[in-house]
Amino acid sequence: MPPKIQQKSKEQKMAAAMAGGKGKKKKWSKGKARDKVDNKVLFSKEQWERFESEVPKMKLITVSTVVEKLKINAGLARRALNNMSDEGTIKAVCVSRAQRIYTRNIGDDEEEE
Repeated sequence: MPPKIQQKSKEQKMAAAMAGGKGKKKKWSKGKARDKVDNKVLFSKEQWERFESEVPKMKLITVSTVVEKLKINAGLARRALNNMSDEGTIKAVCVSRAQRIYTRNIGDDEEEE
C-alpha cells in the first residue's frame, strides 16, 4: 500500500481554486503584417527604357514577373505588355481572363536576317 498523503484543508483547497483562475489572459497575436509595396503607377523615362530592353529578353513574361522586376503597378504592366504584344516585340502564349503569358519573339529575329 502506498504511503498516505496528508489532505489539504477546505480553506487551502478553496484558496488554490481561486488562485488558479487568476492566470494571465491569452493575448491575440496581430498576425503577420505584410510589407506595403510602393509600386509606381506611371513609367519614368529610365523605367520605360529598362522595360523595353529587359522584357523582350525574358523567356517567360507575365504581369507578375514584370511587376516584381520593375516595381510597377499591375495595371501599368498589363497595358505595357499589351502594347508590346501589338507591336510584335513579344508573342502571346496564353491570354485568359485571369492570367496572361507571353514569351520572347524568337522567329522574328530569324526572318530579319
